[in-house]
Amino acid sequence: MRLIRLSFVVLLAIILIAVALANRDIVTLNAFPANLGQYLGGQWAISLPLFLVIFLAFALGMLAGLIWEYLREAHIRREARRRSGEVQRLEQEVNHLRDRHANPRDEVLAILDQPKTARDSGAPSLPAPR
Repeated sequence: MRLIRLSFVVLLAIILIAVALANRDIVTLNAFPANLGQYLGGQWAISLPLFLVIFLAFALGMLAGLIWEYLREAHIRREARRRSGEVQRLEQEVNHLRDRHANPRDEVLAILDQPKTARDSGAPSLPAPR
């Protein structure tokens, strides 16, 4: 699995380097149309290599998708937390009911029902002879 992951990363790096080398031309990005930028004042354009524009657009799209999915699934995570607490409460109730209703009728059965570590701990688990 480690080899597959490493080969995937190497292949991805080669592809990204090839895209970067093929798109080294400088492009100008304008935040606003040229006419509107004159009225706002200031420099609203930036010159970057094309590969950087492509990578930044991809990264911003991935970030927007991540945030969108995080917000979309918030109610699912909330419900899972609520149900997890409910499951723990019900498991405790089941264990309590098992302990309360599981009265061994025989001393031998009581010894066999004990966990193995309690029997092998060296502590006497048999009742004292009468």
